[in-house]
Amino acid sequence: MTLEKLVEQFAEHVAEQTDAIWRGDARTGNKHARKYGAAVDKLLAQGDAGRDALCVLLKHPRMDVRVMAAAHLLRYRTAEAKAVLEDAAKGEGLVPFEAGQALKRWEEGTWALDPE
Repeated sequence: MTLEKLVEQFAEHVAEQTDAIWRGDARTGNKHARKYGAAVDKLLAQGDAGRDALCVLLKHPRMDVRVMAAAHLLRYRTAEAKAVLEDAAKGEGLVPFEAGQALKRWEEGTWALDPE
């Protein structure tokens, strides 16, 4: 599977998970979380080429997709990822909360979505 296809899958399943959460459908949300998790694992397994491919999502139209990509890219593209998360964290609701939590873990030194 191409890197671009994996990036598409990641974005699609992040969006589907968020939509399922808003519907109150946790089971479907969890299914999509596993699928975007598998896609990001495959991307990160490709090293910096996979990380570079994921970077396109930092400008995705959906905030949830931008935030999830940024959360995974904090170590690799720290300034860009933090800017996305800080901007999102200014809002209200689930996605801004998730952005704030990612920043908090980063500052605490407990973030581990893409260790070296």
